[in-house]
Amino acid sequence: MINTGKKILIKFKKRWQLLLWAEIFLYASGASVLLYFLIENYLGSILIFFLVFSILSFLKKPWQLSLEKVSGYIDHQLESAEYSSGLLLLSPEGLSGLAKLQQQKVARELEEKIKTVKTPNQLIQASSIAFGLIALGFVVSYFNFLPIDNNTLKPSEETEIVFKKMDSTSEQTQVPRIKKQLVRINYPAYTGIPSVTTSKMDIKVLEGSVLTWELSFDAAIKKPVIELMGELYPMNSKETAYTYSLKLNAAGFYNFRFEDTLGASYVSKLYAIEMIKDEEPVVEIQGIDQFTTFEFRDSKKLAFNTLITDDLGVGEAFIIATVSKGSGESVKFREQKMEFDGGFKRGSRKLYLSKSIDLDELKMEAGDELYFYVEASDLKQPEPNRSRSETYFAVIKDTTTHDFAVEGTLGADLMPDYFRSQRQLIIDTEKLIKQRRSLSKKEFNFKSNELGFDQKALRLKYGQFMGDETEGDAMIEHEETTEHNEEEDPLAAYTHDHDGDNEHNLVEEKEEESKTPLEEYLHNHDDLEEATLFSNSLKSMLRLAMTEMWDAELHLRMYKPENSLPFQNRALKLIQEIKNSARIYVHRIGFDPPPIKEEKRLTGKLEEVSSFRKSEEIGKSKSFPFIKKSIQRLEELISNKSKITTEDRQLFKQAGTELAVKAIAEPGNYLKTLQQLKWLAEDFKERRSILGEVQKGLLSALPKPTPDPAKKKGFESEINNLFLKELELNDR
Repeated sequence: MINTGKKILIKFKKRWQLLLWAEIFLYASGASVLLYFLIENYLGSILIFFLVFSILSFLKKPWQLSLEKVSGYIDHQLESAEYSSGLLLLSPEGLSGLAKLQQQKVARELEEKIKTVKTPNQLIQASSIAFGLIALGFVVSYFNFLPIDNNTLKPSEETEIVFKKMDSTSEQTQVPRIKKQLVRINYPAYTGIPSVTTSKMDIKVLEGSVLTWELSFDAAIKKPVIELMGELYPMNSKETAYTYSLKLNAAGFYNFRFEDTLGASYVSKLYAIEMIKDEEPVVEIQGIDQFTTFEFRDSKKLAFNTLITDDLGVGEAFIIATVSKGSGESVKFREQKMEFDGGFKRGSRKLYLSKSIDLDELKMEAGDELYFYVEASDLKQPEPNRSRSETYFAVIKDTTTHDFAVEGTLGADLMPDYFRSQRQLIIDTEKLIKQRRSLSKKEFNFKSNELGFDQKALRLKYGQFMGDETEGDAMIEHEETTEHNEEEDPLAAYTHDHDGDNEHNLVEEKEEESKTPLEEYLHNHDDLEEATLFSNSLKSMLRLAMTEMWDAELHLRMYKPENSLPFQNRALKLIQEIKNSARIYVHRIGFDPPPIKEEKRLTGKLEEVSSFRKSEEIGKSKSFPFIKKSIQRLEELISNKSKITTEDRQLFKQAGTELAVKAIAEPGNYLKTLQQLKWLAEDFKERRSILGEVQKGLLSALPKPTPDPAKKKGFESEINNLFLKELELNDR
């Protein structure tokens, strides 16, 4: 009972400490979120969180809460404890009998009524304050209640927006001037970049950012609009200022327009918006070759490192591995997604990850291939940028497979799958040699004889493929032992008598003389030597392979597998060469013209033949046609000193549209020319001084002509060249 009472005090102490830590966390969170709404800076918010958390922890000191303080608090809150809860902290051995009875009584009282005692925490108050701070920050940020230093946003003479009157015939009035101008740039949330406010109208921002313009004038105006790439968007009135917000999806140019109280129109100069693309992650695999091969008995493990970098942070990275089994039409693929060892921190701009792949865990066998690459994505929303590395390969070598090269036409593999059994025979023979000491003589001889039978069965299969029809049934039946005559050689059935076994195929020499002249060009399927799918060279190689098999079988039958191995290896090598050389060719399909009637052939009659003729002139499309026309028209205006007409203004407007395409890519080179061209296109007072400057800018925007070398007929001399150079100097 006494131990139970002490445990109740310890449990109450832990609950008290937990609520103290919760209070500190709520106060720190409220202050941190409030600061973020005010300055929109993640780093500053994190710093203020740890600062407030540390200060409050030092003041409240939850770790110093003791059991004596807990028992004293319970004595004040619970009358039935009779100020005796401290007895629960003492050992019963040193107490009197009365004290022991009181100790037991207090333990029973605490066990029944401890749940009615509340800790002296102010969790509700802390929650209310934290929620109030967060709500205050949200309201201030959403409604822009935070005062802005007007001195920092007051435009300087270089950045101030200057408006010009469009109608030169209207009365001369004072142009309304800008009192305050600003652009607020809110970067996408996934970047973690705080918002920026500037008075410069030329903007260079990340794609997906939200731009908010705010203008204030020193006089009343009407119909303020922002003209973006030829489209007009009215600005919203907000007290004494005018605002407009736009989510940036493309680069471009813009300017402002408005009317004064008398109806006169004003327009500002052009400003550029440059958009920065969110780049894709860069993935680089290190520490491994692009092609890796393993022997079947090697340790088949791939270990590599991957370096992933992104301008705004990596969101996800994984490995896509594909296992290929089989070959030809029976090939099978299995794709698997793998994670890196140890994981990674999301949002890091540079990651160095490692991975180890065990091919045995992927259940790969001899001849199987592994293809893998690393894919990574960034934090861009709503659709992240994805990129991948180059594909890397890992192959487990198979000594019985080859890659076929196509020479001239299609190649095909004619060899059946059971040709691989020769390799299995070699493996079993090597295994038998290693187990020789652990096997009895009888078991060893039996297994060696079985391998000899398997070698014979394989040889007979090759014989069938060659067209041999003898001993066809022997490969599917087990051999039965028979009695041999004493005079018969006991090894006669297992030897290869090159001088006697082929006597039934020999022909008399007189038959050689009876051949017809066409016999050597015919393919006689009745002849055993000709009834094969192979050419003579391949047929002779296969005969050699069968001879090696025969000798390998002989030594296996004689219980000498170590002597059989060289013959088996030579047979396997010959089979590989045959398989790599076997080809079939697809008949080339040509055009079969329709049959011609003999009675109409070579008659020369074309009455029923209809002719078809098509003529087409393919001209090269002209680039920048309106810019070229504008250059020509500007030359006429400069030479004739004529006035700009409505048609000219329309031409200059179309030329400005063509120039804007180049100006978006290179705003520093063509922005001034585009602005001057816009002045000419608008209904401004004519400025003849800028005509030559606009013409020069348009000429620089045209692409350089393609060199067209040709022989020129004309007389050139050094005097003429000097004269031309002098004229050029005078023109400048």
